[in-house]
Amino acid sequence: QVVLVESGGGLVQAGGSLRLPCTDSGRTFNTYTMGWFRQAPGKEREFVGRINWIGDSTLYADSVKDRFTISRDNAKNTVYLQMNSLKPEDTAVYYCARGRGWPGTSFDSWGQGTQVTVSS
Repeated sequence: QVVLVESGGGLVQAGGSLRLPCTDSGRTFNTYTMGWFRQAPGKEREFVGRINWIGDSTLYADSVKDRFTISRDNAKNTVYLQMNSLKPEDTAVYYCARGRGWPGTSFDSWGQGTQVTVSS
């Protein structure tokens, strides 16, 4: 089975930074688009960003563009979400996902999520 595991969540003050890694147990990691999503209390899960299979193209939601950066290390089967200039409204459970297609992507596998809390 495919297992995506996020980590690196925690409590951070506004303006701080956090990096979330997500590791894929699959054996064809470098063929997939990888994405990050988040879900805040009372809200639907929303798209944060994605990175293509090569790692040379990224797309971001307007709410995080220029603050968050997605990268990947295919040798480690890991995708990263670097979050800078964090705001309280970034507080959410963050999920990584695996999918096919670019720029339109169908995500098929999801991680368990990691909590990020940004204090005022």
